[in-house]
Amino acid sequence: MWIQRALRLEARPRGVHLITRDVLDAVPEVGEMRAGMLNVFIRHTSASLALNENASPDVRRDLDAWLDDAVREDAPYWTHVSEGPDDMPAHVKSIIVGPSLMIPVAGGRPALGTWQGIYLLEHRDRGGARELVLTAWGEPA
Repeated sequence: MWIQRALRLEARPRGVHLITRDVLDAVPEVGEMRAGMLNVFIRHTSASLALNENASPDVRRDLDAWLDDAVREDAPYWTHVSEGPDDMPAHVKSIIVGPSLMIPVAGGRPALGTWQGIYLLEHRDRGGARELVLTAWGEPA
């Protein structure tokens, strides 16, 4: 069984946003898989995807603060500045974090750890809507 869908996420402010439910709602066929894989890919260069703790909102704030400190907007060496001061740092952050996730499916559920969730990391102040490509494949239950 192969499934591939596009998922459009509404614009979100800069930060780390839990999107696990959005992703799973878009591919309900995952619930029919005994074993398989789910690939989540973002079609943008100024936002990224990550797996991380989904219990404490402090984790999201701390991750966002660390990325802002590690990749500063006011760095004097940026030359790509025509799209605003947050654009080039957003590209660098998206390279650090990455554009895709590969998640195993077991018994009709993503085989995430107890506290793991799927996150959209929006690196722009106004990044706009984001599009994901979701590809699931596996053996039916």
